[in-house]
Amino acid sequence: MIDLKEIFFDCVSCSDEYEWFEFKSNHVSPDDIGTYISALSNSAAMLGREDSYVFFGVDDKTHEIKGTTFNQNESVNGNEPLQHYLARQLSPSVAFYFEEMKIEGKRIVALVIPAAQTVPTGYQDIRYIRIGSSREILSKYPQREAKLFSVLTFGMPSILTIESKRQQLTFNQLFGYYGSKGLKLRDETFEENLDLRNKDGKYNLLAQLLSDNSQMPIRVAIFTGKTKASKLYSVREFGYQCLLYSLDEVLRYGDVINIFQADERNRIVERKEVRLFNMDAFREAVINAFLHNKWVDGNEPMITVYSDRIEILSRGGLAPLQTKAGFFCGHSVPVNEKLSEIFLQLHISEKTGRGIPIISSEYGEGAFDFSDNDITVTIPFNFINEMGDKVGDKVGNKVGNKVSNKTEKHGLNDSQTRVLAEIRNNPNITKKELAVVCHLGRTSIDNTVAVLKKRGFIERVGSNKSGYWKAN
Repeated sequence: MIDLKEIFFDCVSCSDEYEWFEFKSNHVSPDDIGTYISALSNSAAMLGREDSYVFFGVDDKTHEIKGTTFNQNESVNGNEPLQHYLARQLSPSVAFYFEEMKIEGKRIVALVIPAAQTVPTGYQDIRYIRIGSSREILSKYPQREAKLFSVLTFGMPSILTIESKRQQLTFNQLFGYYGSKGLKLRDETFEENLDLRNKDGKYNLLAQLLSDNSQMPIRVAIFTGKTKASKLYSVREFGYQCLLYSLDEVLRYGDVINIFQADERNRIVERKEVRLFNMDAFREAVINAFLHNKWVDGNEPMITVYSDRIEILSRGGLAPLQTKAGFFCGHSVPVNEKLSEIFLQLHISEKTGRGIPIISSEYGEGAFDFSDNDITVTIPFNFINEMGDKVGDKVGNKVGNKVSNKTEKHGLNDSQTRVLAEIRNNPNITKKELAVVCHLGRTSIDNTVAVLKKRGFIERVGSNKSGYWKAN
């Protein structure tokens, strides 16, 4: 059973009206209500939602809760009940209903409209759709009309149903990643177990994401100032490989960015070192962005570093059955259910619901910005001294230097750094392949690998022939 009040407060908190709800202060004509039912019912189906809503008693511009005198039990044309009048002219029939609520001592009337099921919902033989906050005749927008019919016929597209753009996929990195976690995939069963093919037997989008070349450009952009109008310092690319490795590399890069600051406040014996931001919150935000991203639209998460904060954006809003109240309480509703299962299996995430509470407890619920198309988490930098602003102005350079000096700090030369990077990208890579991609001779590769093993950067799991590399 839906919590209508939770949904109401979610809608009121939005900066704009979305395509699945509408606000009205008071009475509108019966035919207007009918067209709203048609438009919102069809839009709900397009968005994968079970229901859509009209809330009477809310200002549609300011979202101020005012209360309403709207009477859902009124008669039309003298003697026909409003609800009978509407139902008679909807095709196919829609099981809409009205419900009254008391919100802040004011009367609110909710019109709950189920999503269209098998064919689009029409009113007086005309089908409508929402575009932004406007009602439009569906036939005037053939692309939306075609998409709606596709959804009603085949269901909502998902990473399991959408066919991969490439069908010649390899999964060496996936096998290596599972192996690094102490788990073993079998050649003959892994595709079925991980649901990597759609009902037509084609590799699906999930398979593409987990393949050796996902075609997804996962980027971290660093700006020297507080807006994208400032100078772009660098863009690091972590995509075009198995999504699991892209995630790991982004998390490692976050650790690089998270510089230590000397805290000598109230110093008695020794100074403390304080991180620039909470790493646990960053980790949870990035994992959630990967896990709940709307990959079906062909867009990837975006991580942007400014001089005073990091913004982590995932495409798509909340899952259709998720409310903000449930979201902040840690009641997870996965957007990509199978990917969520894989993350759990690999212990990348857990099903305790701690992720969002960890972020909100550190930075507050205001760290989250919701829209119909994306969710952004903002992680501010914690400057601890008077130089904070000056440091902030130069954080791009700080980060860049930190990145470039990371391997130097560990005493690795250029060749060793390149070899280590290739092994991290592909745990199944052979020494022969390393020699080619790193432009080094076989003897040089042997010596470099020996050094990396001796210093604990890598280890060999299994035999030289059938084993894989584990990067520490």
